[in-house]
Amino acid sequence: MGGSPTFALVRPARDLLDQYVDALKSGWSPDNVRPETATEHLEQIAADADAFLEMRVDRDPRGRTVTLPDGSQAPRLPGYNLWMSDGDFCGSIGLRWQPGTTALPPHVLGHIGYAVVPWKRNRGYAKEALRLMLRHARGEGLEHVVITTEPANVASRRVIEANGGVFVEQYTRPAQYGGTVGLKFHVPTSEISS
Repeated sequence: MGGSPTFALVRPARDLLDQYVDALKSGWSPDNVRPETATEHLEQIAADADAFLEMRVDRDPRGRTVTLPDGSQAPRLPGYNLWMSDGDFCGSIGLRWQPGTTALPPHVLGHIGYAVVPWKRNRGYAKEALRLMLRHARGEGLEHVVITTEPANVASRRVIEANGGVFVEQYTRPAQYGGTVGLKFHVPTSEISS
């Protein structure tokens, strides 16, 4: 990796929270599909920062829902978000799954989503974060994960392919996501040689 040897995925915690807030205030969002997530996170942090941090790991969603891009609600899957860190906040990566299967419901585009803050890009952090998150996915019993991206997002496609991702199809996203075109990849969770 071209980045710092101290790069790691860490559980969201107070030590990086101010930098996370600064990133959100700068216009960055941890959700590439719903940029308004940044505003929602700022409101949640202002209301109860400890509760916000605790909810980044949600292995038992107990009937909670998520808001889709069209504003509709759908059942939340078990999952968690980890923060990328090289000593400073670098971005976020999330994993979600249905226990006992690699299948996903129609309202979930992929198992893993990630976003690097602009000032930490081009350092190999997304590639390394995905490699590390694949270990977590394997630990959840997933033999492979589905990751989707925009056709124009060449950088994301390179990250996926560098981690063994295999192009599956070009598809039309569900109506809740605007019916736009996406690219779907399967990524094995077994180690690949780099």
